[in-house]
Amino acid sequence: MALAAETKCLHLDAELSAAAGAAPARKDCTHYGAISFPIYQTATYAHPGAGQSTGFDYSRLQNPTREQLEKVICSLENGTDALALSSGMAAISILMELFRPGDHLIVDSDLYGGAIRLFDNVSAKNGISFTRANCSVEDIESLIRPETKAIYIETPTNPMMNVTDIAATAGIARRHGLLLIVDNTFMSPYFQNPLSLGADVVIHSGTKYLAGHNDTLAGFIVTNNANVQERLRFLIKTTGAGLAPFDCWLTLRGIKTLAVRMEKSQQNAGKIARWLCTQPSVTKVIYPGLEDHPGHSIMKQQARGFGAMITFRTETTEKALSVLSRVKLIQYAESLGGVETLITYPTTQTHADVPEELRLKNGITPTTLRLSVGIENTDDLICDLAQALG
Repeated sequence: MALAAETKCLHLDAELSAAAGAAPARKDCTHYGAISFPIYQTATYAHPGAGQSTGFDYSRLQNPTREQLEKVICSLENGTDALALSSGMAAISILMELFRPGDHLIVDSDLYGGAIRLFDNVSAKNGISFTRANCSVEDIESLIRPETKAIYIETPTNPMMNVTDIAATAGIARRHGLLLIVDNTFMSPYFQNPLSLGADVVIHSGTKYLAGHNDTLAGFIVTNNANVQERLRFLIKTTGAGLAPFDCWLTLRGIKTLAVRMEKSQQNAGKIARWLCTQPSVTKVIYPGLEDHPGHSIMKQQARGFGAMITFRTETTEKALSVLSRVKLIQYAESLGGVETLITYPTTQTHADVPEELRLKNGITPTTLRLSVGIENTDDLICDLAQALG
């Protein structure tokens, strides 16, 4: 997979008169041979003259560092355009601006809690309605209405790891003239490419695997739909939600190691998931890489791996809370996808704003823990879990 995109040339056609004795203007665009793409920490750009531009006018519209990052992400997801935004939630928020009052979306019932909060408290206020479904097993075609405009899924879902057949869902969307939007955060473009399977839009919280070091926030929207691309470019210019240059640079730096991080994290996750299955105080382990996972065969068809996210349940709430307080190498924190292994309690963290009835329906109980497996030594991680569960 290509992890770099062609550098844009910045032609500065500001030639000075030879009679003035000035040196000729520099014409190349090599960034002086810099291996690390530069941080263009500027708000605005000087113009050579009236009606002339370097290709950049104001950093709310575009910045060279952000453009480079967007080209890389676009290449990784096989899209035609990508937008880098200030967070994953900024990406989902701007995407919702594609829809109008009266529009209807079918969304997976098991989504990141921030997305559910946005849909229920902001998008609904703006006149957009939603039907929730378990898109991995329910007949979502029967839920389509005349006003339905899109299907929105995560696969695997957060945190219950439900797997939806992207190609089959894309077929439904095409038959009814709908957009298929896929949140690909859990898998990253290294393991899964929804656009290649028929999706129209892919979303990432770039904070997670793409940046990979728990040191910056970022969000991405990638599309191969020309109409969506045009509307999103207008929206990012209008709302000012673009990612800042330094955060773009941090994400570019993180992507350089995406492949090795994803491989190591997945290797660790597979071993830990199988070990958790042997523990008497663990009542359920949910990981798509396990052969008994309902979505295992679909994952093998549509992805190149199973990722590094594990959800598991303990025998009691007290045991779950005890694990959170006893882990040492593993850290009890929100977020995922970094080099460090993190354990999360969805009930009070990622899904705290989701109504309890919906949480329980989705399987998020007070005994549920979510593990984002990092790149540490596998034996050390298992040793830490063993003492925490003991």
